[in-house]
Amino acid sequence: MRTIQKGPEPATLTQHRRQPHADYDNYTDKAALRQALVAEQRGLCCYCQSRIRATPEGMKIEHWQCQASHPGRQLDFGNLHGACLGGYDRPEREQHCDTRKGNNGLCFSVCDPAHPIERQIRFLGDGTISANDAAIEDALNAVLNLNLSRLVNNRKAVLAAFQQRLQDGRRLDPARELPKWDGSEPGDLPEFAQVVVYWLRKKQARVAV
Repeated sequence: MRTIQKGPEPATLTQHRRQPHADYDNYTDKAALRQALVAEQRGLCCYCQSRIRATPEGMKIEHWQCQASHPGRQLDFGNLHGACLGGYDRPEREQHCDTRKGNNGLCFSVCDPAHPIERQIRFLGDGTISANDAAIEDALNAVLNLNLSRLVNNRKAVLAAFQQRLQDGRRLDPARELPKWDGSEPGDLPEFAQVVVYWLRKKQARVAV
């Protein structure tokens, strides 16, 4: 999970919001909305960081504050994110991200630059994600189910593959590696990129001491 820098909203969304009786259901250009969300999130789910694609089959449009409780924000671009399908056709215990969240609230935002979410969570070597703040810890597990075994294994595998490069004798310069993972370079990010970002920043901190 990383902080999303919100970009300009699709012009069709702006135009639609000005129409009488406009709501999310009668907004017809969701294709443009998907493309805008995937682009600003660099091709990754806003929560688990698995790959998303700008198609109905490749992602969901997530309302951070749900439509049921916050109808006034259903067309607010700042409230909209791109999420993975999150096991929507699986039992609840195997669901995650927006599918698991449903109409539940989150105590944090993934697009709040004043409180970057990546500074409030940590990625452990075994692939788990955690937080010191009890409310955030509960949201990660009970609301988003981000320590689902499949996600844990995927994060662990990404970090292990990166570390294997070091064991293979490749020299690593964290300052040169970070831009490939933290969004400084253009294009889609690798899946579960924040795991490597967290590890690299810890390595930089140790060297700086």
